[in-house]
Amino acid sequence: MTRIVAGTAGGLKLNVPKSGTRPTSERVREAIFSRLEHYGYIEDCAILDLYAGSGALGLEAKSRGASRVVAVEAHRPAAQVAIANAKATGLDIDVINAKAETFLANEPTHLFDVALLDPPYDISDEELAIVLSLLEPHLKDDAMVVVERSKKAPEPQWPASLVHDDVRKLGDTRVWSAVVRIEQAQPVE
Repeated sequence: MTRIVAGTAGGLKLNVPKSGTRPTSERVREAIFSRLEHYGYIEDCAILDLYAGSGALGLEAKSRGASRVVAVEAHRPAAQVAIANAKATGLDIDVINAKAETFLANEPTHLFDVALLDPPYDISDEELAIVLSLLEPHLKDDAMVVVERSKKAPEPQWPASLVHDDVRKLGDTRVWSAVVRIEQAQPVE
């Protein structure tokens, strides 16, 4: 059973797709969100949930006070489950049925404070690196990026503007985070 851990919808059950996804455990979600909240990255923040699956990460963020959540999921049945979960919990999130790369290739219409990436464990390191590089223009300066992978996976290949911040091992999962540091050009005198 998957449920929202805390916030206005805490305790509400979520449906999960029959196949094609690997829901983030409550323990891992609690660890991710405790850390994000500690650093002020949830309340009134815009959250991008890539590889959203059932929408559990995005719904957790909205339940805890995020101002806006966009959940992107390529697998149509999973996206439909995320939409149903949002309706059932009364949490207003935008669910977009698209590949992460396709969504990120578009011109940003909104900048995000946090990006949550929970790709399938079999996604290649190169594919993840491409997604991380495409993510850059969609993030505010000082945004936090959280990547959830198998404990056996190597550290993501961060683009230059993402500075590795932390890594945590939680059971079979490893969670990396990085912070956006956009260098501001100094005027030439």
